[in-house]
Amino acid sequence: MSKRILLIIAIVIFGSFNSFSNGIIQKDSSKPKTISFKIKLKSEDKIKIAVSPLKYNKHFAYSFTLDDGYRSAYLTAFPLLEGGKIYNSNINEWKIDQGGDGTTSKGLFYSDGMGDKIPFKLALAINGGSIRELPENRGHLSWKEIKEMYDAGWDILNHSFHHATKHGTNYLTEVTDNTTSIKQNLNFTMSHFVVPGGEGDEKYYLEYEKEALANGNFSVASYYGTGPVYKVNSKVDLDKMISARTFVLSSKDTTSFKTMDRFLKTVDSIVKQSDPVWFNDFTHGTGNTNLWNLSIRFPDFKYYMTTLADKYGAKGNDSIWMAPWQEVYEYIWLRDRIKVDFQQKNKEVIVTIQLPEIPQNFRNRAISLNIETKSKFEIESTKGLKIKNDGQTNHKLILLQL
Repeated sequence: MSKRILLIIAIVIFGSFNSFSNGIIQKDSSKPKTISFKIKLKSEDKIKIAVSPLKYNKHFAYSFTLDDGYRSAYLTAFPLLEGGKIYNSNINEWKIDQGGDGTTSKGLFYSDGMGDKIPFKLALAINGGSIRELPENRGHLSWKEIKEMYDAGWDILNHSFHHATKHGTNYLTEVTDNTTSIKQNLNFTMSHFVVPGGEGDEKYYLEYEKEALANGNFSVASYYGTGPVYKVNSKVDLDKMISARTFVLSSKDTTSFKTMDRFLKTVDSIVKQSDPVWFNDFTHGTGNTNLWNLSIRFPDFKYYMTTLADKYGAKGNDSIWMAPWQEVYEYIWLRDRIKVDFQQKNKEVIVTIQLPEIPQNFRNRAISLNIETKSKFEIESTKGLKIKNDGQTNHKLILLQL
């Protein structure tokens, strides 16, 4: 076995670029550009550099989405994962309990590979026509609640404006009106679509897929399609992606976690593969009641997520990247389009990365590089570049944030 030590370089690129010493960065972050930086080794040991399949060089990415914008997402799921007070019993306008157990969560985390914890994050598939502030016991989220979760890193996905599926649905306006609604109220443009379920004309979902992809969405989660498990050790076909979705749901058994254990066993079988993978799951509500029998009761949800965190998160083997669909999609899209070069001269290494033209509505602009070296290292100080590294200790990780 090689004695070389894995070094992960994660370059997190946010917003517009400014001047960058030791490299050239154009002002408009959507345009192609080249960035470069210098690694200074403590010895002349030769290094190898390769793009990491997943951010932080994690073994698997798991994306989990809550459909329909039910308020239980804010009352229970968000504080459980982020850390905070979980609401107690909360009976909504439909006489359904969307609350949890009233406890205070310390949060569920994986690490960035340098000791800092990152909370588990999910996505919300939202119908803009259902978002409102009143009544107090409303069943759906408010704009303020959605914004709080979005600001914490949760992704918001287009789920149609009215959740319309029946005969006579105008699929085009359902897609575009929802995009407009979220833009007007939250000031960002959604870029991924989740087909709403329900009664409808035969194969109505095909109409949603067509209109979503024709009107600015990069991918669609639907009844049928590719996946939902993707090997990511090589290029992934993301062009007009239509992915099949699967659900994690509670059963009628309220006395044990046997149903959740079966879902967890499926996760375990997926991540035991030698190749890195990305996969996703869905559900609806996460309150104490199994909403429409298409949800996870909060005790089951808490058990499921806590078990994932204990086994694969910071408390376990730390192999999970628990990130929402859009975040993982954007990482892989960029990963498959960048060009990385490096030149080593004695103890100095110049790394050059050619970035493609990035869509303006991308939220995440991140890439990770794996580098093998025996040597400790440091990064030459660069104006305007925030650097975090453990080059003098474990010498495995450098994080660059612009």
